[in-house]
Amino acid sequence: MSRFALHTILVSLAAGIALAASSSLAAAEEKLPRPASLEDNVRFWTRVYTEVESDGGLIHDSRDLSVVYETVQFPAGLSFRARQRKTEEIKKQTAAALRLLAQGRRSNLTPDQARILSKWPKDVSDRTLREAAKNVRFQLGQADRFEEGLARAGAWRGHIETVLSAHGVPPELVALPHVESSFNPAAYSRVGAAGLWQFTRGTGRLFMRVDNVVDERFDVHRASVAAAKLLKGNYERLGTWPLAINAYNHGPAGMARAVRELGTTDIGVIVARYDGRTFGFASRNFYAEFLAALEIDRNAERYFGPIRPQPTWESDTVVLDHFYEPATLERAFGVDNATLREFNPSLRPSVWTGSKYVPRGFALALPKNTLKLAASEALASIPARQRKAEQHRDRYYKVRRGDTLSRIAQRYGVRERELVSINNLRSRHQIRAGQVLVLPDHASGGRTAVARSAPPADGVYRVRRGDNLSVIASRFGVSESSLVVENRLRNRNQLAIGQELRIPTGEPVAVAAAAAPPKKAPAREKPPEPVAPVVAAVAARAAEPVAEPTAAVEPAVAPVKTVAAVPASAPAHERPPTQVATAPTSDVVPAPDPSDYAVDSKNRVTVQAAETLGHFADWLEIATSRLRHLNGIRFGESVAIGRKATMDFSKVTPEVFEQRRLAYHHALQEEYFAAFEVIGTRTHTLRSGDTLWFLAERKYQVPVWLIRQYNPDLDFSALRVGTRMVIPEIGERSS
Repeated sequence: MSRFALHTILVSLAAGIALAASSSLAAAEEKLPRPASLEDNVRFWTRVYTEVESDGGLIHDSRDLSVVYETVQFPAGLSFRARQRKTEEIKKQTAAALRLLAQGRRSNLTPDQARILSKWPKDVSDRTLREAAKNVRFQLGQADRFEEGLARAGAWRGHIETVLSAHGVPPELVALPHVESSFNPAAYSRVGAAGLWQFTRGTGRLFMRVDNVVDERFDVHRASVAAAKLLKGNYERLGTWPLAINAYNHGPAGMARAVRELGTTDIGVIVARYDGRTFGFASRNFYAEFLAALEIDRNAERYFGPIRPQPTWESDTVVLDHFYEPATLERAFGVDNATLREFNPSLRPSVWTGSKYVPRGFALALPKNTLKLAASEALASIPARQRKAEQHRDRYYKVRRGDTLSRIAQRYGVRERELVSINNLRSRHQIRAGQVLVLPDHASGGRTAVARSAPPADGVYRVRRGDNLSVIASRFGVSESSLVVENRLRNRNQLAIGQELRIPTGEPVAVAAAAAPPKKAPAREKPPEPVAPVVAAVAARAAEPVAEPTAAVEPAVAPVKTVAAVPASAPAHERPPTQVATAPTSDVVPAPDPSDYAVDSKNRVTVQAAETLGHFADWLEIATSRLRHLNGIRFGESVAIGRKATMDFSKVTPEVFEQRRLAYHHALQEEYFAAFEVIGTRTHTLRSGDTLWFLAERKYQVPVWLIRQYNPDLDFSALRVGTRMVIPEIGERSS
């Protein structure tokens, strides 16, 4: 081949590559447009991410990001509070200067006043300056953190791009973790968002396991799949990728509301004109932040010079066949504790402190090529006595006014750090009245007296479903040890339904107010009607305490009426901003389950999904007939979701009732997400005759509380024909 021919081929090849790259870039820009109206915002965030490090920041106008008054540099060693005081002082001085300028002064200015005025056009109005005085804001620099994130991204970039593409999400969204966490898998924000993708606990539980044993938000692989599903769901609901990305911060309901109010899907118009109550600085700027991060990610060397990316993270996994202590796994696989923790960040502190076992079915990650034996052989080598058949069980305590964590720990014979770890508390000083804390299963009975039942007349108690020795001891005001001695029990953890236990007399003791597991229905009572197969595992648990079929779960939502007008939606909650540390945040924090489980001042509760009169009677330790009489409910009449029902607290206190109720729903939802996960969403348009119960239980087989989570801005007591409702699609977890 001649040199000329070779040159021609190389030129053609280079042109082809350039054309393909140009085509790919054009396609990306079509999906991820960069509106001209957002250019000032993108430049502002580019400056934040590349020019100013986290030991300084910018004093700027919060609405017009082209106006930056001053760059602040903090002295080395300055405390966080001292930084806050300094920035507040500068903001006040800037605002005062703007108010003075707004009075029409344009001459005889101080140097600072002249500098501030120069940031605005020469013909700026007094009204604009008066408004600007209200919009002075400080933004912390992020350049050093962004550069660190570019290096960290090397470990995960390939995996994330593959996951995004597999779920139909533009691979360019690999840059989104720069905005969320600076690619830090261990990031934890002050509003409780966690991991590389900064999922809140509520949103994370829709896609991952998030509890006090395993929190998959810290597992980059699982969290990336969850992020891809969430983003694709946002896109399918909203129709454009800019809206889907902004919904990652503001929530799909919030963005849908903006589209409805303005009648446009143009992100530039929405950012400029939408004035929603919760559409604050963080939400307004989220897409611009992403565009800036994407630009820097594509051209990292232009901004930072050569970047040395971390090597790709590689590991082998072993699915565990039993519950294990970490030390057992360390010996079996020949790794130390530090390595095991490094490779399994989703295991919570409760596992490492011994409050919980590494759970069965967990995909244990190990350094690549660590396994010298087949996984099955390594597990088989573990002695039988070190294989645990079940997890440590949880108990619950509702914090009261005046409680401290140290007092609670002392009362129940546990360590403070156990309570901190098992409840994912940021600080041992941050608990509040009404908060429900998980107690380790080895916690003692405490010293808080509760209402008790009188022992049977013949002194013999027959074990019911759901009983354990602690529950029985609490019920009759005796110690567990006396029950063991009186009945010569060999194993205090093995009780059989129907087993007869003699109740010791003359032993008054104070027992814990921690929640006991809800009891199941006595054999003589009828079971509820069958439910759809997809929720059978959870519905079976919900059905256990049912005392009568007349209390079937039928919601207090009338069949949908034909009404032309659709009511304006009032936001129940939105996903909070997912910035880390000092990045912008919103005041609105969501809950995965918006239901109200509290007892009101009139001893009433609002009936929630998966609850019946049988549940209430069981938690109250009274007959269902008493509740029917109190509430005027005839035998055979159903109790409806959303109805107010009066409770009888003659046998147990409202606090104990709430604990049992919360424990039941906590277990119900944890069990559900242990078995199932959200794999997508669909839209249902309500038709005449539809009810929430019919849609949840019959048509889509999705729990009512999960449908409510996906439709936070709907009033379920006033649904109308034509209302569009998001329905999550459910799949079984692979594990």
